[in-house]
Amino acid sequence: MYTVHGMALSGNCYKLKLALELLGEPYQWQEVDTLRGETRSPAFLAMNPNGKVPVLTLPDGSHLAESNAILCYLAEGTDLWAGDRRQRAEVLQWLFFEQYSHEPYIATVRFWVRFAGKAEALAEEIAKRRVQGYKALDVMEQQLATRAFLAGTSLSIADIALFAYTHVAEEGGFSLVAYPHIRAWLARVQSTPGFVPMG
Repeated sequence: MYTVHGMALSGNCYKLKLALELLGEPYQWQEVDTLRGETRSPAFLAMNPNGKVPVLTLPDGSHLAESNAILCYLAEGTDLWAGDRRQRAEVLQWLFFEQYSHEPYIATVRFWVRFAGKAEALAEEIAKRRVQGYKALDVMEQQLATRAFLAGTSLSIADIALFAYTHVAEEGGFSLVAYPHIRAWLARVQSTPGFVPMG
């Protein structure tokens, strides 16, 4: 059985929970409190020297880190990462976009505002990051104007990766009012059989 070492309110950790639930894979959840420094313990660093959640322990006892790499591992051979070479590359394109153009802005601002209590202290930096976050949302809105899902006609790990922090973007002060296609896509993901909420 898989074990997910993660923080329930982390979008990166939620990606794994959602994927495992949609795939019907049994797993155990091991809560790790990053705010209390639990990712810096010797036991955790033995699993992931980078000291970050999530970490997936495989049935053979080995460990995988980095949420999107873990998504690729879990989805291999399933409908969450199916299709031809071109389609699979498009899924990867959105996974890279999520980590480089979306997560550093939307997820980071959410963390500063909701968990770190730094909305005032980092107001100037937050304002800059919101500009970049809205640019990422603009890209998604354009794509979803012509497609039901980001990388094709069915849900994939590209959608799981970007759903994780987009659906809680408002916790970082991002408004989705001007993004009707994103809001419709969020609803489609949430209506997928096997969907579970964050937390």
